[in-house]
Amino acid sequence: IELAERLQRICEEEGRERLSVLVQVDLAGEETKSGIPEAKLEELVDHLRGCRQLSFDGLMVLPPFFDDPEATRPYFKKLRQLRDEMVPGGQLSMGMSDDFEVAIEEGATIVRVGTAIFGSRNT
Repeated sequence: IELAERLQRICEEEGRERLSVLVQVDLAGEETKSGIPEAKLEELVDHLRGCRQLSFDGLMVLPPFFDDPEATRPYFKKLRQLRDEMVPGGQLSMGMSDDFEVAIEEGATIVRVGTAIFGSRNT
């Protein structure tokens, strides 16, 4: 909610009419990933709907990494169910290079496939 208020304030100061917002949901409870816990999602969504300059347009998720992409399906399915309840027809950002096919099967509207296109990062 604090971040939403900050974004709202910046948009007001900059004179922006609307800023599209996707909310990352933490469905796995992983410490290494960000996102709002499912239990607090409805409260945040209600708050976002009251922000004049913010347009709540959908949800996103980063599931745990699995060797078998099929193991991500329950996370994608759950996010789709949440999206259907909270913003029917909204965006679903889920799936990366290793699991985007499963994400698309579960309704993804946005996928991140940088590694599939550009290869692994040099670290």
